[in-house]
Amino acid sequence: MENVIRAVDAESPVRKYVAVGDRLLSINRNRILDVLDYKFYAYDRDLHLVLAKPDGREYRLHVRKPEGGDLGLDFESYLMDRPRSCANNCVFCFIDQLPKGMRPTMYFKDDDARLSFLLGNYITLTNLSEREIERIIGLHVSPVNVSVHTMNPELRVRMLRNRRAGESIGTMKRLAEAGIVMNCQIVCCPGWNDGEELDYSMRELAALWPAVHSVSIVPVGLTRYRDGLAPLTAFTPEHAAETLDQVTAFGDECIRKYGSRIFFCGDELYLTAGREFPPDEFYEEYTQLENGIGMLRLLETEFGSALRLSEDPGRQRCSIATGQAAAPWMRMLADRAMALYPDLEIQIRPIVNEFFGRRITVAGLITGGDLIRQLRGQELGDRLLISQNMLRRQEMDFLDDVTLEQAETALGLPIIPVESDGFVLWDAICGRVPSPPGQRSGCGVDSAGAAGPAPGRDPEYYLYNQNRKPASEAEQRRTEGREPWQDRS
Repeated sequence: MENVIRAVDAESPVRKYVAVGDRLLSINRNRILDVLDYKFYAYDRDLHLVLAKPDGREYRLHVRKPEGGDLGLDFESYLMDRPRSCANNCVFCFIDQLPKGMRPTMYFKDDDARLSFLLGNYITLTNLSEREIERIIGLHVSPVNVSVHTMNPELRVRMLRNRRAGESIGTMKRLAEAGIVMNCQIVCCPGWNDGEELDYSMRELAALWPAVHSVSIVPVGLTRYRDGLAPLTAFTPEHAAETLDQVTAFGDECIRKYGSRIFFCGDELYLTAGREFPPDEFYEEYTQLENGIGMLRLLETEFGSALRLSEDPGRQRCSIATGQAAAPWMRMLADRAMALYPDLEIQIRPIVNEFFGRRITVAGLITGGDLIRQLRGQELGDRLLISQNMLRRQEMDFLDDVTLEQAETALGLPIIPVESDGFVLWDAICGRVPSPPGQRSGCGVDSAGAAGPAPGRDPEYYLYNQNRKPASEAEQRRTEGREPWQDRS
């Protein structure tokens, strides 16, 4: 029943004939099972629809519309189906490292090819049926984002702890032969898939170019909640530098052979190694920007352009809260701006991640509680800027359920979420922060890059883990009259 229509857009060509509660059954004799079927078969100019009323009575419509034009139907479920959950038990899984008591949706592990195509989620391919593989090829669903981790089948079985994990390397080769473009990811774990294993994986993936369009190598993230989990170690500055040199050298070889670097290291590896980021041209198309590949380099480039194009903003006082990893980089940008405009006062406030553990140093995993505890009572200027990645897109709350409004009240000043864009950052420093439609005044810009459904749609693909209690500690605290950031051990 997931293809039940819940709304018909005002501009829909079928708005006079289709009612809320009707079900879409087929388009041009093709059964509609989910959102991919709907988007693919609804693309044509001439459509023959079969629908059903709530009582089961079927009716037919012939629709003429512009090719590629939207039918304008919204469904009760964004996917028009249940989401596919992950069949793996990866040794590095971040969800397994979460503390108890977070909102239930945090514990759902999605591994859905449809969300990869529609929202950019990474999938391992281990839970695809033969029919689903054939449909990806038949519908030419492209690009697909693939979590590879290793091209060694035996090692992939051990890392993903799934006996079928090695088989999906063959699936990648089938997709490549069919012309399906793949952007890949390797979560690099010292002692597991680095060194010679990483060399092997890069060679095997490069052999699939141009279907394998890009590969990111990102360091494993380790929280303080790893009791009973596989032993893993974090990257040291020395090992981060070695891995950077290894991947860069292989990328140089790929440029000579294929005309593209293909392989890119995450920003966090550069920060850990204390290395300068490569220049703009190194990142080519910035294909994996939202995966943390070249994000800070592009931010600096855009910020520098904004400074050159700007007039003197006059007296401005603000603070920027960020993760410990990026704090020196953000301080460099702030110093550059203050040197150009002496009336600026910009403070960089690195936040120690007590919630997940001090080894987590990225801005996107900072919680509202840590922000409040570490900044309360400090002189922060007229406003506090934070990364929009700290917040959920629609609800505007942090990972620990602290809302943006609660954080503003606790700190006594406006908090402005800023997307990863140098021009937007400069505007926020200067006090020019538009409020997007549908958000309260003063909340800042929308997190356009965040993974999630289109505005107005329910995030139904976040389902709570049935093995966990549905009531979170945050909910219990609210019923007891405590704030969400209080009493966190």
